Amino acid sequence: MGSTIGRVGRRLAGVVLAVLLLTGLTPAQASEPLRVAYPDFWPFFTRTGEGYMTGFFFEIVNEALCRMGIGAKWRKYPWSRCQALVQLGEADAMITVPTAGRRVYTVTHSDPFYVKQLRVFTTVDHPRLAEIRRMHSIDDIFRLGLVVVTYHGNGWSDEHIRSRGIKTYESPQLKNVWLMLANHRGDIVIEWPMAAWPQIKAGGVTSRIVETGVSLEGMPFHLLINRNSPYADRLPEFNQIINQMRAEGRLDAIIAKYVDIP
Repeated sequence: MGSTIGRVGRRLAGVVLAVLLLTGLTPAQASEPLRVAYPDFWPFFTRTGEGYMTGFFFEIVNEALCRMGIGAKWRKYPWSRCQALVQLGEADAMITVPTAGRRVYTVTHSDPFYVKQLRVFTTVDHPRLAEIRRMHSIDDIFRLGLVVVTYHGNGWSDEHIRSRGIKTYESPQLKNVWLMLANHRGDIVIEWPMAAWPQIKAGGVTSRIVETGVSLEGMPFHLLINRNSPYADRLPEFNQIINQMRAEGRLDAIIAKYVDIP
């Protein structure tokens, strides 16, 4: 009896191992979900009052992971904490722009799943509003000596704005950026309009802020995974799935549920 049970157990273990090998998963990957750290930021990712995750970044990444057979556990933290957790290996992944600093401790895939187009905002009564409206590039911000208001942990701003010698003021929270701008704590904010206007309205400063129409470089968003995570080597497959979803029109269909696509 004991030897029969032993043989059955070994066969079962063999079957499980074969399945893991065929799917490309290690035992650790099969039993543990991908730990994703995210900041609450509508319409990218947020949790409803009923406890359900929503947002188009969440839907895109979650669907791609599901197609790969990977489960995910989404945990909300302040943005600076998200980055620290991934760097320490206490979370596997985050969704953001790959910068030189983040590449030290993460790896990512080739093609962004979304490029966030950035616009310049300022105050309606800014004395140099006409000059700001005539800007065409980040170099113009430096040339005009403008101060940029941003939030702590904005890696894109660190790499593209501060690194060029442009003065910046930081807020601990993104929502306070608009209050700082409205109170003339800086000259401009560079943000994505679809997320900016709800926050501007929530802050009660709609009448004091204007979107200039000046477009700057886009922010390419990727899934970044800690280099030591067991999921790091699955990123080429993730990239293939993202491109497949793009070809199917699935990315546009998800995004269109949340924002207007030009």
